[in-house]
Parts: sequence; structure tokens; C-alpha cells
Amino acid sequence: MEIGFTLSSEEQGPKDLVHLARAAEEAGFSFATISDHFHPWTSQQGNSPFVWSVLGAIAGATSQIRVGTAVTCPLIRIHPAIVAQAAATVTEMMPGRFFLGVGTGEPQRARDWTTLAIRQRTTGTPQGGDRGHT
Repeated sequence: MEIGFTLSSEEQGPKDLVHLARAAEEAGFSFATISDHFHPWTSQQGNSPFVWSVLGAIAGATSQIRVGTAVTCPLIRIHPAIVAQAAATVTEMMPGRFFLGVGTGEPQRARDWTTLAIRQRTTGTPQGGDRGHT
């Protein structure tokens, strides 16, 4: 039996996630999963660090624990080729220890995020504030 540890990007900042991954390894967990979200889902969740940067730091801070995404969505906000490049980079940094969990995530939320009105309401962006930006 294997027991894993969940690294919640919505609940912790990037440095804390790295510290928790190291602590999970020291405690004997076999693997850890890390969430990949673009934006916290509720106002009580104040974090949402870029998962690929955090994975790079975790690679440098650990030596045994397997770590993977749970889940990343290579469809909506990051092109599949970029996800593949990021995963290959982390695999190189964590030989035999990285796994890529992919899925659609929460499709309704992701679909809603693409509308200007939802982005403005969620982020507080003023009317037309993101025009011309991607």
C-alpha cells in the first residue's frame, strides 16, 4: 500500500508548498500530488501559484518522493505542447519521480472563466480592462 500527500495550491503559497513536499518526503510518504489552478475557487483561498515553477523548486528540495499534477488541463489555458514541454522539463529534474495527471478539471468553471463578464467579476478588472491583453 502507498500513502500520498496532497499539496493544495489554493491553500498554500509556493514556498510553503515546497516545504510541505520536503516534509512529506521526510515523513515517508510515497508520493504527493499538487493541484494546478489558475485562480482560487473561493475568496477564502488566497493562493494559486504557477504549478510548474513550484514543481521545479520541489525537484530541487526533494530526492525520493514522487510528485505529480492532480490534475492539469492541457486544453483551455495552456496549450498541450507547452504542458508537454513543462512536464518533460520536470521529468528531467526529477528522473523517475514525476507523473503527469491530466483531465478537464472543472469544465464549467473553466468555460465560465473565458467570458469577459466572469473574469471581470472574479478579478475585479474594470470594464474593458483586459482589452487587447491575453
